[in-house]
Amino acid sequence: MHITRRSALQRTAVLSAGALLPSSLRAANAAGKKLRVAVVALGRGYAHVSALLALPDVEIVYLAETDPKRLERGLKAVTDKQGSTCKGATDFRTFLDDKELDAIFIATPNFWHTPAALLAMQAGKHVYVEKPGSQNPHEAEMIVAASKKYGRLVQMGNQRRTWMKEAIAALHAGAIGTPTFARAFYYNKREAIGQGKLKADAGLDLNIWQGPVPDERDMTPYRHYDWHWLWHWGNGEMGNNGIHTLDILRWGLQVEYPTRVTYNGGRYWFADKQETPDTGTAVYDFGKVGCEWVQSSCHQRSAEKPLGEVVFYGEGGTFAINNNAWTIYDGKGTKTGEGKGPGGGDAAHMGNFLEAIRGKATLNSPIEEGQKSTMLCHLANIAYRTNTVVKCDPKTGKLIDNPAGEKLWQREYRKGWEPKV
Repeated sequence: MHITRRSALQRTAVLSAGALLPSSLRAANAAGKKLRVAVVALGRGYAHVSALLALPDVEIVYLAETDPKRLERGLKAVTDKQGSTCKGATDFRTFLDDKELDAIFIATPNFWHTPAALLAMQAGKHVYVEKPGSQNPHEAEMIVAASKKYGRLVQMGNQRRTWMKEAIAALHAGAIGTPTFARAFYYNKREAIGQGKLKADAGLDLNIWQGPVPDERDMTPYRHYDWHWLWHWGNGEMGNNGIHTLDILRWGLQVEYPTRVTYNGGRYWFADKQETPDTGTAVYDFGKVGCEWVQSSCHQRSAEKPLGEVVFYGEGGTFAINNNAWTIYDGKGTKTGEGKGPGGGDAAHMGNFLEAIRGKATLNSPIEEGQKSTMLCHLANIAYRTNTVVKCDPKTGKLIDNPAGEKLWQREYRKGWEPKV
């Protein structure tokens, strides 16, 4: 595996001149042809496959997955709908040499997001990477730097940037005046994850699944989702779902990095192996405006009915957004207006990415913008894990006077798997 990865890095130096052309010139060449793409990891990635199969002028030519059952399912779906040959692989690095491959869709666990994206960009591919796009602040810096260095288009999978465009446009047009505070909610009813005694799936390649992360414990019981709740691999609910609505709060308030962050809560529901909080509230101070994210992962709080996924408050009233629809209320709580955008699900956001490759659109969520929002998640998790009020530079997001937090800024990697820009 180490040799394969090293070879992938060496390929960067011998790519054809055409592969390293600026994105604008590459887009001109792509404008009139069917785009050839690959999807990596077929949990969340299966939704990528479904969306891509519904879009015109795109061909899925590779699928990569460490679980043979998932790979078989994905290949069948592509073959049945697309009709053309699609190759399967356990290790996505084996098809990076294909110079006719235009883009790679990355739906791996968070800890693979940046390392996989860097290898793809170094091989001359455009990248669509699921949220949060990085597992720690240093990776957030690396993936943005790589996009600039290699001239690749990188879109993050925070789909609300496409679904909610019309709603945010209405907000910015003055629907409630200038918003000064905003809130987002995530309520769910997750079950306990157990104590880690499940039987391994036959054929699952845990070496590739683990990839760049150092060995720490047997991840077999958690490999398909519950890694989210273990700090060594995941970012908790904050990086799993908080990123979606925190991104919209930041967008609506027209801010970048906060000056102060707190994240208070805990694990209140189950005595299991979960490490990240199941309940909490993260609060962000941006100076003249602020926002909060309210989380209840193991209790749906069904008796409460938040006005929307995200809610903005201004001198002219309240502006609530659900998916692609919005509702406006005056200062007394009376409904005064509403609207609805086209939405479009995953296909709309991925379609925007493909149209940008063709030179016919601009990215709705370029990685630099996406990682500013992901940093809100990283900063909140640092606040929670260090039990501190995180202070940071509002221009850069860098920590101020927080030695404990600095230790969480980046991670160590398995020898031979270290990501490099």
